[in-house]
Amino acid sequence: QARLVESGGGLVQPGGSLRLSCAATERIFSFSVMAWYRQAPGEQRELVASIAGGGSIDYADSVKGRFSISRDMAKNTMNLEMNSLKPEDTAVYYCFAHRGVSYWGQGTNVTVSL
Repeated sequence: QARLVESGGGLVQPGGSLRLSCAATERIFSFSVMAWYRQAPGEQRELVASIAGGGSIDYADSVKGRFSISRDMAKNTMNLEMNSLKPEDTAVYYCFAHRGVSYWGQGTNVTVSL
């Protein structure tokens, strides 16, 4: 049973940057896809960015040009570099991985506010 643990959330001012990390207890190359989702208060969970096993990457339109997803195979981590943050990016961010079954992290809070 794989476990995913997020880190790196926090409070940041509009225009600032944060880097989220997702540490996996198993080799990440075994996952067919890994992704970051987010859920704002009162909203449905939405896909932010994904990276397939072969390396193809997709982003939600709302974060294109501002966020960057990456993997570090040696460290078994997936990262999300978030720049030019906006108040509407405020949400709980979840790490997701799929390998026949889906795995979720516990989430990390990101708050963008003055």
